[in-house]
Amino acid sequence: MDGDPAVEPELDTFSLILPLPYRVAVILVLGVWAWAVNLHYLAILKIDVAGLIRYSNRTTAAGSTHHFRTYRLAALVSIPLIISLLLFWSVTHGQASLVLSWEILPQSYLILLALLFILPLQRLSKAGRYRFLTILKRVSIGGIAEAQDGKFGDILLADVLTSYAKVLGDLFVAECMLFSRKYSSTAKPDRGCGGAYLVPIIIGIPSLIRLRQCLIEFFRVRRNMKQPGGSISTGWGGQHLANALKYSSAFPVIILSALQRGYDPNKIGMSEAGLFRLWLFFVFLNSFYSFYWDVAKDWDLTMFSSTRERNNPEHPWGLRRHTHFHTKGMYYGAIVVDLMLRCTWSLKLSPHLDHFNDLEGGIFIMEFLEVIRRWMWIFFRVETEWVRVNRGPASDDVLLVDYAIDNNKLDSD
Repeated sequence: MDGDPAVEPELDTFSLILPLPYRVAVILVLGVWAWAVNLHYLAILKIDVAGLIRYSNRTTAAGSTHHFRTYRLAALVSIPLIISLLLFWSVTHGQASLVLSWEILPQSYLILLALLFILPLQRLSKAGRYRFLTILKRVSIGGIAEAQDGKFGDILLADVLTSYAKVLGDLFVAECMLFSRKYSSTAKPDRGCGGAYLVPIIIGIPSLIRLRQCLIEFFRVRRNMKQPGGSISTGWGGQHLANALKYSSAFPVIILSALQRGYDPNKIGMSEAGLFRLWLFFVFLNSFYSFYWDVAKDWDLTMFSSTRERNNPEHPWGLRRHTHFHTKGMYYGAIVVDLMLRCTWSLKLSPHLDHFNDLEGGIFIMEFLEVIRRWMWIFFRVETEWVRVNRGPASDDVLLVDYAIDNNKLDSD
């Protein structure tokens, strides 16, 4: 990951077609479609996602499934977006002056999107949206439920927020520019709107949320050990601290990115090249630590385990005994894709592509790819959780304390 870079000084062609508020809307709506596909494919694999996140397993009177209702919600939020975009293109004709004047169209859609999630409309998956907002409210301050109350759902949503960190930063920029007298929200994004460090702070909030959740889990484990009859099988909580360290490794990247964007040698006391090398060290550390955690801890694969475990004849090389996806190639492919998308920052090292992240279109593609990476990650993270619940957790799993679960109770929730 890296911070949002400075962008070209003029309103570029990409921004004439898809201004910042629309880009935010597109990626938010993409997330709804992605979750629907997650639910659908995992249901085909007979993985009970609703049970894992402690959401009602009952279908509606018409027998519609969770993924069907999510598809319906995705379609309902997409239709007005498409209409708004077509109307915007028809009235602006790609002319900069008209693009700046018609900011009301994308902003109106963002308001509509918020209302569609908030208003208690029965036909729009009311129960699902209420559950989403309830979890969002809890995790927004770094809270996390107990295992029996839907802790796994809290973790999933909080991790999704880390992938949407830059999108949330762009949402703030769009609204800040809307209320600024100097700008139109469809103008060239001013990522210094509200102050040089406000956007980086917003980008860092999702990682701060997960950091706090990890610390809460650590203290829960410690408290459980001190209680009479407390289990020692859960360990001392060290993996929760290791997970917290992973999220905290994002902060130097965000801070150094902000310093590079507003570089002033008189204030920083370091050369621009030195600042870049320091950023490179921390972004490398964050990316590969996160990649290791994805593979070894979130997906319970043995690629980074001991040679004996990795070469265990009971499972394909580097994977695990119990899997639900149809071919081992899906796991190997996911590992490769995850690594590649964790390292998109490496484009800055190329003499031909180093300015890609400086373009508005490049920023949008990077945000889009991160959401796609998280969408892929969810398939394997939920499958791993299902294996843990039904087959038992890995011996060193970070969530050991949660798996004394009665499967019959999962079905009845």
